[in-house]
Amino acid sequence: MTRKPWDLAFTAEPAEVAGLRRIMRLHLGIWGLHGVVDEAQLCVSELVSNVITHVGPGTPATLAVSMNGVHLRIAIHDPDPRALPTLLAANTDSESGRGMALVAAVADRWGVELGPDRKVTWCELATGLASSDGHVECPGVRRAETLLEMRAATNPPGLPGASRLARATAEESVIMVITDLLHWLHAHGCDAEDALDCAQTRYDAELGGAGEGLCHRSSA
Repeated sequence: MTRKPWDLAFTAEPAEVAGLRRIMRLHLGIWGLHGVVDEAQLCVSELVSNVITHVGPGTPATLAVSMNGVHLRIAIHDPDPRALPTLLAANTDSESGRGMALVAAVADRWGVELGPDRKVTWCELATGLASSDGHVECPGVRRAETLLEMRAATNPPGLPGASRLARATAEESVIMVITDLLHWLHAHGCDAEDALDCAQTRYDAELGGAGEGLCHRSSA
């Protein structure tokens, strides 16, 4: 999977935060990084709130998201190099600085880059990826790849092997495997539609599991 860097210009206003959180969830879903969505949304909220508080509402800013190796990098650009983020101890009574404490708590690392007329406040989250263009290792993905490899072994002309499949070809292979499984259910007197509904329900539950992404749950 190619995860190309992207950025989005916005105005630092409280009303913009919810939209930025939704965009982050959407893009991370496309990237297959469901397991870090909550942490990424928190970091976006706090980094943007930091600009609103210390630089001022209405500040033109940019959200930039990229991969740094196997880490997800989230950066907020703003035009004031003088207003630096403040990190306070968690037990402080002050309201200021708590946002960066939250970022520091969930991120592997964070920092600030200063320029003559701008600054970039960034953080990086561990993703569980084996490589920047790979997928999150998990039992479900490994089982699916095993099925694809087995099908490739029995259909060598059209399916050269899961590791070499282009994304479109791999998607078609997955559909073929699902189709074969539906034939198996029908042949054994099972309700294929009911099985699909149950699979979708289980998938949705695992994808939205409290504190755990789909690829962090053990197999049944």
